[in-house]
Amino acid sequence: MDNILSLLIWLPIFGAIVVAFIPRDKEDIIRYTSAGFTGVQFIIAILLWRKFEPGNGAMQFMERYEWIPSLNISYILGVDGLSLPMVILTAMLFFICVFVSWNINKAVKGYFALYLLLDAGVIGVFLSLDFFLFFVFWEVMLLPMYFLIGMWGGPQREYAAIKFFLYTLFGSVLILVGILGLYFTCGKTFDILLIMERASEALDGELWWGMSAAKVIWVLLFIGFAIKVPVFPFHTWLPLAHVEAPTAISVILAGILLKLGVYGIIRINYGILPDTVWWFAGGLAFLGLVNVIWGGLCALAQTDLKKLVAYSSINHMGYSLLGMAAVVAAGAMNGGDLKAAQAGLSGAVFQMFNHGTISAMLFILVGVVYERAHHRDIDGFGGLASQMPVYTGITALAFFAGLGLPGFSGFVSEAMCFIGAFPVFKTIVILSTIGILLNAAYFLWAFQRIFFGKLNKEYKDMVEINSLELFTVIPLAIITLFFGIYPRPYLDLIRATMDQIIEKIAFVANFASM
Repeated sequence: MDNILSLLIWLPIFGAIVVAFIPRDKEDIIRYTSAGFTGVQFIIAILLWRKFEPGNGAMQFMERYEWIPSLNISYILGVDGLSLPMVILTAMLFFICVFVSWNINKAVKGYFALYLLLDAGVIGVFLSLDFFLFFVFWEVMLLPMYFLIGMWGGPQREYAAIKFFLYTLFGSVLILVGILGLYFTCGKTFDILLIMERASEALDGELWWGMSAAKVIWVLLFIGFAIKVPVFPFHTWLPLAHVEAPTAISVILAGILLKLGVYGIIRINYGILPDTVWWFAGGLAFLGLVNVIWGGLCALAQTDLKKLVAYSSINHMGYSLLGMAAVVAAGAMNGGDLKAAQAGLSGAVFQMFNHGTISAMLFILVGVVYERAHHRDIDGFGGLASQMPVYTGITALAFFAGLGLPGFSGFVSEAMCFIGAFPVFKTIVILSTIGILLNAAYFLWAFQRIFFGKLNKEYKDMVEINSLELFTVIPLAIITLFFGIYPRPYLDLIRATMDQIIEKIAFVANFASM
C-alpha cells in the first residue's frame, strides 16, 4: 500500500491529462475515461478504508518527501479518522457525478478535464500535512470551480462564478496570512504536525498590534474557513452559486466543498491552537444557532426548489458548528463531561458526512425534474406523484432524511450535536430546535406543492426517473438508511481521532485553570 495517498491525488490529475489528449469530438470516450479514472479512485479509497486501523488516532499511511528544502517545504500526506471519511465521500461523489454529468454536451472535453482537476484538489486538501501543499491544493480547487460554474451554469453564471471566486479568494488570503504567521513564529516550518507541537508555546505571550497573536491567527483562519462552510454572514455566495451551477457541480459544492470549511476548522484551528478554542467556543455556538435559524427561514421563503435546498445546506451546517462548540464540555470548569464533548464533536463530523450524502441526493433529484420541466418553480408543478411514482418515493425519502426523521442518518448526527452541546449551551440548543420545525415546514411545504394536488396538464406526459438517474441516487439512499439504523461503523472509525482532539483541548484548559 505504498504511496496509496499519492495515487488518490495524482490519478485524477493523470485522468485530466488523458482527457486533454482525446479528440474533442470523441465525447463518449471522454465520458467513459472520466468514469474509469474516478471509479478506480473510488476503489482505492475503499481499499484505504479496509486497511485503516480505526483504533489508532495517529496519522496513517504517511508519505514524506523533500520538496523545497530552502524554505522547509515538504510533500507530506497522511490520513486519520477525521480525513478518511471525507476522502471516501469525495471519491464516491466524484464517481457518481460523472454520470450526473452524462448529458453535458457543451465543451465536453474541457468540462471533464476541469472536473478531474477539481477532484484532485479536494482530495489533496484532505490529505495534505504541509501547510504550503495544503494551500496549493486549496487554490487548485478555486479555478476549476470558477470555470465549471461560469461556463456550464445557468443564465447568471458569470455573476455567480465571480461572486464565488471573490468570496473564496478573500478567505484564501486570510488563510495565507494565518499560515505565514504560524510559519514565522513556529520555527519557519510548514509541517502541520510539527506546528501542532510548537504553536502553543511559540505564541505564548506573543502580541500583534497589542492583541494576542494566537487569537488573531485563530480568527484569520476561522473566517477563511467559515466562508467555505458557509457561516453567516459569509453565506451570500452559496445560494446563487448553487442555482446557477450545473447539477453535478451543485452536488460537489454541497456534498464536499462546504465540508472543507468544517474540516479546516477542526484540523487547523482545533489542532494547532487548542487553547484559543475556549475563547471562541461561545461565539461558535451562537454562529451555529444563527445558521440554523437563518438558513431555515430563508429556505422557507423560496419558490425555487434548488435555492431551497441550497439554504437548507446553510441550516444543516449550523448543527455541525454547534457540535464543534460542545468540545469545551470536556474542560474541568464545565464539569469535565468527556461524553458530551465526544458526542458533540463526533456528531459534528458525522453531520458533515451525512449532509454530504443527503444534500447530494437532493440536488440530483432537483436536476432530474429540471431536465424534464426546464424550470424549478415549486408552484409551477403539482400532482407529479401520479406521473412519476418512483421519483416521488425517492424524493420523499430524501426530503424525510433532510428534515432529520428517526431512521435516517441525519437524525443521529443532529441528535449527537444537541446532546453534546446541551450541558454547556442550554439556551442556544433549545433555540436551535426551532430549526427542526423549520426543516419540516419547508420540506413538507415543497413536497406537497410539487407532488400532490391537481396535476398540471403541461406535465401529463412527464417521463419517470430512468435507470441512469436511479444509479446515481440509490447508493446515497442506502447509505442514508444504513447509518440511520446502524451508525456504529462510522463512529468507530472516527472515535480515536476525536478522542485525541478532545483530550488535547481539555488538557490545555485544565492546565490553565490550575
